Amino acid sequence: MSKRNGMYAAAVALAALSSAAVAASPREDAAHRAHDRYLAAINANDPEALLATVTDDIVVIAPNAPAMVGKTEVAPWVRGYFEAFQTSWQKTSVEFVVTGDWAFERYTYKAVDMPRDGGAAFVDTGNGINIYRLGQDDVWRVARDVWATDGSAMGSAQAPGVATCTGASGPC
Repeated sequence: MSKRNGMYAAAVALAALSSAAVAASPREDAAHRAHDRYLAAINANDPEALLATVTDDIVVIAPNAPAMVGKTEVAPWVRGYFEAFQTSWQKTSVEFVVTGDWAFERYTYKAVDMPRDGGAAFVDTGNGINIYRLGQDDVWRVARDVWATDGSAMGSAQAPGVATCTGASGPC
């Protein structure tokens, strides 16, 4: 075997071993799917689907708004947000760590909120952290959602009862 072919074979073997070493476990895959379900519910503008992806003791900390603790506080805010805006979120996971029954995600986002009663869209970018918890039913759900906008507050355009973040930004 030539030196070149030997080096190629070694590189292929190393790549195969590296891929096997970083392959996610079923537990990690399930935690990542919780992120996918949460984002899909947001982009479906479906409050009931979104609430199904969070824990009963969810804590939401949005920019320029008091913390909301528990589904009883978060539910009316989410419903008001989806009634007021047609939203579309793009989220990019920058870091995702699973340890035991908890998972931590750091992400960047771009949100586009179109007022349902007309007017210009609100566009927001920022970053945040989601903390997921594995439930007794073996389903991962969002337990904490905290985000920060890259911009300043854009005014007071909001639905009644909807926390002002960047003028519109809802759940992330």
